[in-house]
Amino acid sequence: MWEAIAAAPYGRDLELAVIEGNRVHSLVFACRRVANGWVKVSGGERITVSPTHWRFWRKGQRLSPDLPNR
Repeated sequence: MWEAIAAAPYGRDLELAVIEGNRVHSLVFACRRVANGWVKVSGGERITVSPTHWRFWRKGQRLSPDLPNR
């Protein structure tokens, strides 16, 4: 289930979703919230995104862009 981004925990592997225009996109890699933004779990590379929703990342999961209408 997708959660509002304001409730995203720090230091956990997360799947993020972003809205561009009227389209929803799930990122295809796990991310982690840190004090100054977001990083890729693999490699720790900082990413510049403005996510709107999150859910816990599950290894081997099938990604789904289904988001609640807001």
